[in-house]
Amino acid sequence: MNKPRVIAFYLPQFHTIPENDEWWGKGFTEWTNVGKAKPLFPGHRQPKVPMDLGYYDLRVNEVYDEQTKLAKEAGVEGFCFWHYYFGDGKQLLEKPLQRIVKESKNDFPFCLGWANEPWEKKMWNKDGKGNKVLIEQKYGGIKDYTEHFNKVLEILTDSRYIRIDNKPVFLIYTPEKLPNTREFIDCWNDLARKNGLEGIYFIAHSKWNRKEKDFYLSEGYDGVYSNEIQRGAEIRNKNVLLSLKYFLQFLLRFPRIVNFKEIIKNCTSEYDLRENIFPGIICGWDHTPRSGRKGMVIRNFNSKTFEEHIRKVFSTVENKQPQNKIVFLKSWNEWGEGNFMEPDYEFKHMKVDVLKKVMISM
Repeated sequence: MNKPRVIAFYLPQFHTIPENDEWWGKGFTEWTNVGKAKPLFPGHRQPKVPMDLGYYDLRVNEVYDEQTKLAKEAGVEGFCFWHYYFGDGKQLLEKPLQRIVKESKNDFPFCLGWANEPWEKKMWNKDGKGNKVLIEQKYGGIKDYTEHFNKVLEILTDSRYIRIDNKPVFLIYTPEKLPNTREFIDCWNDLARKNGLEGIYFIAHSKWNRKEKDFYLSEGYDGVYSNEIQRGAEIRNKNVLLSLKYFLQFLLRFPRIVNFKEIIKNCTSEYDLRENIFPGIICGWDHTPRSGRKGMVIRNFNSKTFEEHIRKVFSTVENKQPQNKIVFLKSWNEWGEGNFMEPDYEFKHMKVDVLKKVMISM
């Protein structure tokens, strides 16, 4: 049996950039929020402290080699780097992957996920009060779509780039924000063919229901990443007793606290059995380093339930064609959201070991 193709989301926010220095103070990275996080209720485990890799800096080449060594050990096929392109040629956090493409001999596969959202104060730091836009997300039509394509062409044509149907995979985080989806997709497919590729395999990130997924496919996307975590939250809110529980948490000024089992029991559906619907694994969640008391915290995350979750997700792809056995893992290193696979002093190597165990058994 062909094993699932696990692709882990990868955050490149672990090196300094002038914009973050200006907005948050010199030296700001994701570690700034992670390191100063505090427990907000009894039993809340904060801050999260990295173990094997420490508080790393992605400007150091050896860091990526250690990350990919761990990822391979876990059975991860590759990373989906979050890609920040805001229009008019403006990118942020692009240098780690650019350096890998230009300089690294590391053979670990990768692809791009376009985080096509504006950056707001509340996005990276809970001390950023209000919704002030730090940098706007723009869509400039064919001319700008072409510039965007040319910015990432060297990445898309790299031999390590992850493909489906021999086409480079390109995920879009908020597909509903694209003003003219067909125009964008047609433009990039045309440019891809002109540059020796067979086209682009576009994947829409879907947060809600089947109707949304069907809409994205009708708009020209080749596949959909089915992030059913949001659907699980939607179903959960219909439970009166749970709603009272969350209201009490609100009165006590706690963040929203949810049980891991409550979330994952609705994380998959029969819809994920379709060849071009790609399910997801969640490896924890605690958004309070970024959002404070407005965040959500998953409790009772443990090896037994994590293994059950992985096996349930994998079961939805077992009968698919080998290239379509894709499962997205959220995430490799989203430390500020509390969804990371990298070892920390709370779980140590548990997450890597559990995924490895399941992969070996397939």
